[in-house]
This record gives sequence, C-alpha cells and structure tokens, in this order.
Amino acid sequence: MLPLSLGKFHISEDYGFLLPNPLMPLLNCEFLKGYQEQRLAHLILSFITMGYVWQEGETQATQVLPRNLALPFVEVSRNLGLPPILVHADLVLTNWTKRNPEGPLEIRNLDIIFSLPGGESLRGFILVTVLVEKSAVSGIKALVQAVNAILQPSQDALLPALQQLRLSIRDMAGDLAQMHDYVDPDIFYAVIRIFLSGWEDNPAMPVGLIYEGVSKEPLKYSGGSAAQSTVLHAFDAFLGIQHGKQSADFLHRMRGYMPPSHKAFIEEICSAPSLKEYVLSSGNCQLLTAYNQCVEALAELRSYHITVVTKYVITAAAKAKSRGSDHLPGPPQALEDRGTGGTAVLSFLKSVRNKTLEAILYQGVN
Repeated sequence: MLPLSLGKFHISEDYGFLLPNPLMPLLNCEFLKGYQEQRLAHLILSFITMGYVWQEGETQATQVLPRNLALPFVEVSRNLGLPPILVHADLVLTNWTKRNPEGPLEIRNLDIIFSLPGGESLRGFILVTVLVEKSAVSGIKALVQAVNAILQPSQDALLPALQQLRLSIRDMAGDLAQMHDYVDPDIFYAVIRIFLSGWEDNPAMPVGLIYEGVSKEPLKYSGGSAAQSTVLHAFDAFLGIQHGKQSADFLHRMRGYMPPSHKAFIEEICSAPSLKEYVLSSGNCQLLTAYNQCVEALAELRSYHITVVTKYVITAAAKAKSRGSDHLPGPPQALEDRGTGGTAVLSFLKSVRNKTLEAILYQGVN
C-alpha cells in the first residue's frame, strides 16, 4: 500500500474538502470549434443572462451584468453577428433535440436543451414553435423554386411552387394550434414572459443594462419575439407585402436579431424580380389565384396568431389582475399589454394582418 496523501483525493492541505479559490477563469471563446458550437455557446450564455437579470422579478431587475458573463457573451455575439441577449435563434432554432434520434420530428419525441422557469409550459411553448418552423421548410423550398421559376421564366414551374407555399403556411397554422394543448396561459403570462423580455422599450428597465467590462453606459436590446423568425419576413418579401411604417420599422429592426446569413436570405429575396409584377403581367388566371391563396393563407395564419396572443397575453392579463395572490407570481406590470419584443402587441399584429390582406391582386386593377 502506497503512503496515504490528501492530494490524491483532491483534498487541500489548507482548506480540506473545500475547493480552494472556486472562481474559475474568464470563459474564453477561442476554443469553440465552428459555427454550431458558437451558436450553442450563445444559447447557454443567453439563458444564464435572462435568468440572472430577471431572477428577482421585474421590480428588482438587475442593472449590471457581471463581467465574467458579459465579456464572453458579447464576444461570442460579435463572432456570430447577433446581439448579446436571448433571441428567437437561441430559444427555438438552437434549443431542441430528438429523444430518439431515429424517431419522428413530433412533440412527443422532442425535448429542449436548456430551460428557464415555466416547466412543461415553457417546454411546450418552445417545441410547438420548433414544429411551426419545421412546417415552414417546404414553403421555404417552394419560395426558392418560385424565384428560380420567375428567373427562367417558367409559369409551369411557378404554379406548383405557389401551391406548395400555400400548403406550408396552412401546416404552420395547424402546428401553432398545438400551443393550446401544451402551454398553460396563466403560467406563460405570470412566469415565462418575463424571462423572454429585453431591456429596450421596457419600462421595467428604462435605461437598459450595463454589460460590465464592455460599456460604462447601459445598452438596450429587445426581448425575444416571433418577429425575429426569418420565415414570415421571407414570405412577406416574396409576396411583396408592404407593412405600415411603424410596423415595418419594427420588423426591419428585428432582422438585426437574426443570424446574418438568415437576414441575407431575406435581402436576396427582396432583390429578386417581383412576383406580383410577374403574376399580373402574365395574364395567367391560375397564377393569380395561386398567389392570392398564398396571401390569404398568410393572413389566416396571422389572424390565428392574434387569437393565440389574445388568449396568452390579453385574457391572461385580465385574469391575473382579478386572481389576487395564489401560487403564481403577481401579474407583470411593465409589459402588461406589450409583446416581449416591446411592441403594443395587438395593434401591431392586427396592422400586419390587415396589410397582408391588402396584397390581394385583382386582374386589371392592381
């Protein structure tokens, strides 16, 4: 038997079983290998940040993000071209995994990688949104086929592409309906929303957040929002939908919260030949009908989104006010009728839906 020593068992001569100097060195991003690891790092740091800032509720929100979190978060954000806050690309696009890798992409076979307060309702909120994004894949492919069909040009190739786009948008609405099965409105409103909120256009943090070691002045960033999803931006750009100035300004600002390559995809579509002009000049009634069906499907999706937001924000807010004290936190005041991105949520969504409907084409009139 060898002589007994403490060091062999990670026992300190000075501190015993205490870990000497437990603080670790500053996280270093240079060891991250490639794009996927950087996206995962952004996901992890964003979740830690949201938990740290909002852990005591909106009335005691943290004003300073410590340097050991702020510095690596800002570094990996700069590398990715993303802001140092939780964004849709973190919460949804990066935050899912299959339980059985060989199994289907269905909610019963999915799980989230990182979580915040909200339990099964948060899991459901994220994974239902993952499914909505997945349903958009066939629409995104159809959009690319349609753009290439206009460039050829080929009306025969454009028609099935538009028909597939309509089906994809319809499927997105079908997946969004699963929100009612997996997300409790009271928990979403009273528990989850605050952890998705940012520090721009938020009365709870009117001056923003100081990122220690990065800036002496507070920085302002919007919270996570469905407006940060590239999907509907791409569909709007392709269908030529023009939003009102206030809504358009907000949507354009939200593109800065997307991965730069996704933003570049939208810009590429914007620079492509106009679908509306092509359809009108073609004189093809089938193309006109297919285009209008896409616009109508998109408006219906947005109308359904309004229904969902009404249930989970507006109605839940009224219920929280009347509920009084129970096992849930008190109703949030700062973003009572606003989205986590900071907008007056219902007026914004209705404006966007109404402007979508205005894109309907009439042969010989538009």
